[in-house]
Amino acid sequence: MKRLLIVHHTTSPTLQEMYEAVRAGANTDEIDDVEVVARPALTASPVDVLEADGILLGTPVNIGYMSGALKHFFDTIYYPCLEATKARPYAAYLHGNSDATGAVRAIESIATGLAWRRTRPPLVVIGALARPDLEECWELGAILAAELAG
Repeated sequence: MKRLLIVHHTTSPTLQEMYEAVRAGANTDEIDDVEVVARPALTASPVDVLEADGILLGTPVNIGYMSGALKHFFDTIYYPCLEATKARPYAAYLHGNSDATGAVRAIESIATGLAWRRTRPPLVVIGALARPDLEECWELGAILAAELAG
């Protein structure tokens, strides 16, 4: 069975809704043989990443950058996972109240250093969350899980 790891820093009601939609999409009944495991960014470990076949990252945008918790996750797993996780598929969702360009750039830069393979452009929601945003979150989880299922 394949494993999808959701690493998230869920600090607001909006991010909670996004996380729940992503997780629901990844757990859709139409996708078999994919176990979805979720870990807060501050507790996710190299072992979690090494055991995962794909990774979905969720973060708030804080002053134009990813959360310190997600940066801590990357700092923790970078060297232990550098060689073993090349070409791992990943995707990301972000929420902020203003520009997320720096946060997206940082996530993509680190993922490129890890040689992970981006499956979709990052899903960025700025400001209030709307129903179409939640549908996109659901789709993001479903698409990554479906890719893992083959």
